[in-house]
Amino acid sequence: MALNFNPITSQSQKLSSFALPPMASLRSPKFFMASTLRSDSKEVENLKRPLHVQVTHSLPPQKVEMFKSLEDWAEKNILTLLKPVEKCWQPQDFLPDPASDGFHDQVKELRERAKEIPDDYYVVLVGDMITEEALPTYQTMLNTLDGTRDETGASLTSWAIWTRAWTAEENRHGDLLNKYLYLSGRVDMKQIEKTIQYLIGSGMDPHTENNPYRGFIYTSFQERATFISHGNTARLAKNRGDINLAQICGNIAADEKRHETAYTKIVEKLFEIDPDGTILAFTDMMKKKIRMPAEFMYDGRDDNLFDHFSAVAQRLGVYTAKDYADIVEFLVERWKVKDLTGLSADGRKAQDYVCKLAPIIRKLEEKAQEKAKQAPSVPFSWIFDRQVKL
Repeated sequence: MALNFNPITSQSQKLSSFALPPMASLRSPKFFMASTLRSDSKEVENLKRPLHVQVTHSLPPQKVEMFKSLEDWAEKNILTLLKPVEKCWQPQDFLPDPASDGFHDQVKELRERAKEIPDDYYVVLVGDMITEEALPTYQTMLNTLDGTRDETGASLTSWAIWTRAWTAEENRHGDLLNKYLYLSGRVDMKQIEKTIQYLIGSGMDPHTENNPYRGFIYTSFQERATFISHGNTARLAKNRGDINLAQICGNIAADEKRHETAYTKIVEKLFEIDPDGTILAFTDMMKKKIRMPAEFMYDGRDDNLFDHFSAVAQRLGVYTAKDYADIVEFLVERWKVKDLTGLSADGRKAQDYVCKLAPIIRKLEEKAQEKAKQAPSVPFSWIFDRQVKL
């Protein structure tokens, strides 16, 4: 959303939505849909390109056993943060009732409110919805983590129960936003649907190495980021007078906050039992940069769609480089990183790195803001190719 950089050595560039951005020049979204084409297709050959080396299964066997030993702890401390289905809100709670005689009038009222909201807001709301709709990818990612994955698809371990129930709660987010946008009449649903299919087919590469230390640090960051983003779309909707849309985004944000609490508690436990291993994993993820799950976003037309969406979100203040720095600072404080003792030499270096990181990001963000003032306008297929300033 504002900068794409190595926080220590690079000059300011662009930062992404929900996290620091992808290396788009290395991984075009079109490459990741090659698997949907015939193997003898010339198009497949045209899409192939070199990728970075992917590290896998970096967790030592004894650490896998450590996570298995935390099953009882997870049951008592993490599963309790889930809500019973009967107490959860559902998308229909916020939408016109199709079984009601007043359905058409309710839809008309929704559309009247939607007319008062500008295109740039809808670009961000659509991007957020598409990110939520790629949920199958995120469950897949969690099930790559050694020691915590759902080995059968219906495992009764605490980690597996959490992953499935978390997915079920998150599933309501994309459902609600998708139905709202469909009813609003403001967006090109077919282009949005194509973008979702491209994104799920492309997957994601969070650089977590099948490693739950890195995986739960990543999810801690992401849940905080989505809490901020949905909270800001709620605020903007309220400012435009659409209280219903503000409630939609606000309730999604509340879910994200609760999920953030769960993931940060897991990492807090890891700092308690293995401070050295956890600080090294935290620093490793910060050096790699936390990437948005939807970094491979593509609509069949715009190779830079994710960067364009992120730039609009940055300009509107929905999710910014400052937010990224604030999240780093929040996690450092939440996990009491400055107070860690008994670390190895490498652990102390890692501790020093993350504790100094947020101010560096903020300085780079200030430079990027100056460049953003000269940003052009570009068409977005999601809103029928209308132009929106980046």
